[in-house]
Amino acid sequence: MNIIKLLLPLFLFTILSTPAASQLLNERFQFDPDLAYNSDITSPADFLGYQLGEEYSHHYQLGAYLKNLAAESDRVSIITYGQTYEGRDLWLVMISSEENHDNLEQIRENNLRLANPGDLSGTEARNLIENHPSVVWLSYGVHGNEASSAESALQTAYRLAAGEDAESARFRDESVVIIDPILNPDGRDRYVTWYKSSQAHVLNTDPYDLEHDEIWPGGRSNHYWFDLNRDWVWLVHPESQGRIAEYQKWMPQVHLDIHEQGFNNNYFTMPGTTPRNLQLPDDYEAWSDRFGRGTIEEFDKHNINYATTEAFDFFYPGYGSSYPSLMGGIGMLAEQGGHSRGGRAVETEEGYVLTLQQRIFDHYKNSVATVRTAVENRQELLNYFREALNPENSKIETKAYILPDNPADHTYDVIDIMLKQGVKVERANENFTLRNALDYWDNEPQRRSFSEGDFIIRTNQARHMFITTLFEPEMAIEDSVMYDMSVWSIPMAYNLDAARVNSDPSVSTSMVDEVPARDKGVINPSAEYAFVIDWNQQSAPKALGELWRKGYVVRSAEKTFEKDGVEFSRGSLIVLMGRNYDKRDRVRRDMAEIADYAGVVIHGLETGRMDAGMDLASRSSTVLHQPKVALVIDQPFSSLTAGQIWFQFDRNVEYGISRLRSYRLSSIDLDEYDVIILPGQRGSAPHYGDRQQQALKEWVERGGTLVTTEASVHSLTQDRMEWINVSLVKEEEDDDAEDLAAFTPYEARVDTFGLRRIPGAAFKSHIDVTNPLAFGVKEKLYSLTYNTDQMEPSSRYQVVGYYEKDASQLLASGYASQENLSKAAGNVFAGVASLGRGKVVLLADNTQFRMFWRGPERMMINAVMLLPSM
Repeated sequence: MNIIKLLLPLFLFTILSTPAASQLLNERFQFDPDLAYNSDITSPADFLGYQLGEEYSHHYQLGAYLKNLAAESDRVSIITYGQTYEGRDLWLVMISSEENHDNLEQIRENNLRLANPGDLSGTEARNLIENHPSVVWLSYGVHGNEASSAESALQTAYRLAAGEDAESARFRDESVVIIDPILNPDGRDRYVTWYKSSQAHVLNTDPYDLEHDEIWPGGRSNHYWFDLNRDWVWLVHPESQGRIAEYQKWMPQVHLDIHEQGFNNNYFTMPGTTPRNLQLPDDYEAWSDRFGRGTIEEFDKHNINYATTEAFDFFYPGYGSSYPSLMGGIGMLAEQGGHSRGGRAVETEEGYVLTLQQRIFDHYKNSVATVRTAVENRQELLNYFREALNPENSKIETKAYILPDNPADHTYDVIDIMLKQGVKVERANENFTLRNALDYWDNEPQRRSFSEGDFIIRTNQARHMFITTLFEPEMAIEDSVMYDMSVWSIPMAYNLDAARVNSDPSVSTSMVDEVPARDKGVINPSAEYAFVIDWNQQSAPKALGELWRKGYVVRSAEKTFEKDGVEFSRGSLIVLMGRNYDKRDRVRRDMAEIADYAGVVIHGLETGRMDAGMDLASRSSTVLHQPKVALVIDQPFSSLTAGQIWFQFDRNVEYGISRLRSYRLSSIDLDEYDVIILPGQRGSAPHYGDRQQQALKEWVERGGTLVTTEASVHSLTQDRMEWINVSLVKEEEDDDAEDLAAFTPYEARVDTFGLRRIPGAAFKSHIDVTNPLAFGVKEKLYSLTYNTDQMEPSSRYQVVGYYEKDASQLLASGYASQENLSKAAGNVFAGVASLGRGKVVLLADNTQFRMFWRGPERMMINAVMLLPSM
C-alpha cells in the first residue's frame, strides 16, 4: 500500500498530462478534501490507480475495492447476496461503528421487531427507539448505463468508513448504512466494455460522437434485457430475488435509489410529482420533502443545479423508489444528468461540459446528505416506520383476499412472491362460504363458496400497504399523466379467479410456510396405448419441448375429451405408441423423466376410445412438428419486449430460439426457420429496409409463421404495409376537438396530449378458446394494453381476442380516456391472418409484459409451438 501511495503522484501526473485527463478533473468537485480520513484505510483513487471520474470502473474493480475496504476497517463488512445470469457477484456493504458491528445481528433483529408492531408494546417500542440506529439503504446502478452511480458508491463508502470527523463518527454511531454498489452488474459491464472500446484518446464532448452513442440493446437492462427497476415486487430475476431476501431481513427506514437521466437535465431530487400512492401514510410527502431539502442544502453550497416536484412519480410499486415506501420506509429517487451519452464528459445544449467527475460528486453529496437527514431525525423516523407498518393505520376497507387453490394457473407463483416479500399467507382447513365476496370482473358482491386449501391473505398484518397496493382492483389516480403504468393488480395480471371481502373471514386456517408443490409424475406408467399431457398445466409447453428432443411424434388435441373421470383440455399432448413404436422399450423411463423435468402429470391410457369427446387418434388432433424459431432483434425493435420473449422461451419453456439481427433478414436463408417473431418496435411504421421487408413477406407466403406483437402488428395492416387483409380502427374526425387541441396553451400541452395515450390499462377481454392460438387461456382475460390502435373485427381473418363491446364496462383497472375506451370497445387485439401458404399471428398487446402480466402468455407460446403445424 505504501508503494502505491508513493507512486501515485507520478502516476497521476502522467494521466493528467493526456489531452483527455486535463479536462476531466476540476477542483470544484473534490470529495470533501478538508476532512480528516483514517490513514489506514485506502481511498478509491489510491486503490484503483486513477481519480474517480477519469475512467469507468468494471464490476470486478468495484468489488475489489469494497472487499479491501472491509478488510482494512472494522467499521465495514461485505456479503455476497447472489449472482447474475452471467456469474457476477452481487454485494451488500454494511457500514457502522465498531460497536454496532459487534452487535449487528441484534440490531437487525430489533429492527424487525419495530417492523412488526404486534411484537412490542408501546413502552417497549419507545425504549428501543431511544437508542436504536436508523437503517439507511443506498442503491446504485440498477440501470447499467447510468454508470456514474456505482462510482459514487465507492466514494460514499470511503467517506462513511474512513472519515474521522465528528459528523462521520455520529453517522456510524447512529445508523447502519447498507450500500448496494451495483444492482445490475451485467448491464454495467456491457456498457463499460462498450464505452472503453469506443472512447478516443482526445476527449470528444460531442454528444453524437461514437463514444456517446450506445449500441443496441444498451447497458440499461440485465442479461435478458429486462429493466430491473421494474422487478422489485415480482422477483423474476436473480438480482431481485437475492436483494429482496436481504431487504426483508433488514427492512430499512430509508432507501435512496440512485439513477441518471438525459445529459441535458439538471439533477432531480425529492420530492416527486403526482400521481402518488394514496395508501401511503399522510406524512410520507413531508418526509420526502425533508430529505430533499437536506440534499438541496448541500447542492446550494456547491452551486449544483437541481429540480424537484415537476417530474418522476412513484405510483408503480415495482420501482426502487416506491417499493421501500410500501415496506414502511421513505423510498426516494435521485436522477443525475448524464446517462449513457454522458461518457467521461459531454457538452450540454447550453454549452456546459458535464463531466463524469461532477456526476459522481453530485451523487456522493446526495448520498451523504441522505444519511445526515436520517441520523438527525432518527427517533422520529423510527416512529414513522413503526406506525406506517401498523395495520390499524390502513386506509383500505378490504380485510382479506382469497385465491382459490389451482395448481394449473399462476396461483402458486403469486403465493411464492408473497412469502418472499414477508407477507403472511393462510390456507383454509375447511370449506367455507362468504356472503359478500367481491369478484374482480364485475366488482359485485355475491355469495360464494370456497374450498379447503384455498389461500387467504389478510390485511391485518405489517405488510398491509404492500398487500392492498397489489391486490386492490383499482388504485386512486390523482393524475392521469404518469411515468410508467396505471395498473398492476395481481388477480388481473395473472388472470386469477380471486375475491376480496370487507369483513374478516371466519374460517379455520393454517399458516403457509412454503409454496405447495405442483403434482407431477406418471399415472399408469405401464400403459400400452398412449400417454397424454393436459395442455392446461402451466409447464405443458416445457414437456412438449422435451418430447421433441427425445424424438417423439406428438399430436395436439383440437377438441376436449374425457377418460375415467379426467377431463383433458384443447391442446392436450397425445403420444400414441402406434406412432412411436420404436420407443416402446424406453417410453416408461422417458415419461418419468419428462414428468419430473417439466413438473407435469402424464396420464398413461390403455385405449384410444374416450368416454366423451374426441378419440385419441381422431382427425381433430394434429401432429406437431418441431419448429425452428427466430426472434428478430436490434433496431427498430424494443430490447425490452424482445428480452421478455427470449426469457419466456429460454428460461420458462426451455426451448431454444435463435436471435437474428434485423438487417440480416435479406441476406440469410429464411427457409431455415419455421417461425419468425417480430417484437414490439418504436412507432408503427416499419423501419427495417425494403429488402428485409420483401424477404420476410415472401418467406411467409411460402408457408412460414410470422408472429408479431405490439406496434409490429400495426405495421403489417392495410393502413401501413398492406401485407394482410386486416384494417385498423379509424378515428372519427372531430373538428371541434381538433380546433380545441390546436388552441391548447403551451403550458398544458404535455398533460393534454399525454391524456390521449393509454399508460398501461387492464381491459376486459373475451377469448375464442377453440382457436389453437388460445389453447390454455381462459375465456375471460384481462389484457394489458398501451395501444390506441386496434384492429377491426372481420371474417377475413381469425378473431381470437377482442375487447369488451360495452365501452362503459371495458376498463377493468387503470386509466384510459373515454375517447380511447369508445374506440377500443369490441375491437380486436389478437388474431391470425393468412398470407399465401403461411400465416401471420397478430398479438397487439404484450402477452408476457415484464413476466408478471402472465394471463395471456400462452398465446405467444401457442403461436410458436402449435400454430405452425395447424
